[in-house]
Amino acid sequence: MTFLTLFLTFLKIGTFTFGGGYAMLPLIREEVAAHGWLTEQALIDFIAVSESTPGPFAINIATFVGSRVCGVFGAACATLGVVLPSFIIILIVAKAFDRFRESKSVRGCMAGLKPAVVGLIGAALLSLALTVFFPGGFAGSVFTDVSFYFSLAVFALCAVLAFKKLHPVAVIGIAAALGLIGGYVGEWLPVK
Repeated sequence: MTFLTLFLTFLKIGTFTFGGGYAMLPLIREEVAAHGWLTEQALIDFIAVSESTPGPFAINIATFVGSRVCGVFGAACATLGVVLPSFIIILIVAKAFDRFRESKSVRGCMAGLKPAVVGLIGAALLSLALTVFFPGGFAGSVFTDVSFYFSLAVFALCAVLAFKKLHPVAVIGIAAALGLIGGYVGEWLPVK
């Protein structure tokens, strides 16, 4: 039954989210928490790992959650569930694209989806930022914790490097190196 639950849950996520993995994050967080499959911290940790590994973000998360819940077969069920809707939709769109490319309805639908996707990505960003920078909730004591300022500095440096068009692999490598250094040099970094 758990295999079917994994498949149907990720089928729903793959069907009702547009805009890629980041737009899926709010629904993934909600579903994973509702089923008790991962803790919030474990999900955030895997989001970081997923960004530094090859492959599409949503598939990496689905595979990870499925493997955590039910091993290899669970990973296959969750991955198939998240991929199947996109696969079917892209087949239909590819077949009908030339016929509907200039349709006002299609253009209107796309115009409505774009801001919704940006909103979903923004919501995911805020949610993750709150968990990373304020893991124990928003309290004044956070601002006396060195790890808050270290995380903020790493974030700011990586944002600047990304805006300067440094290759994403280099930015990820720098962030990982800084995290390792911070973890070994100052044991004040929260490791959970």
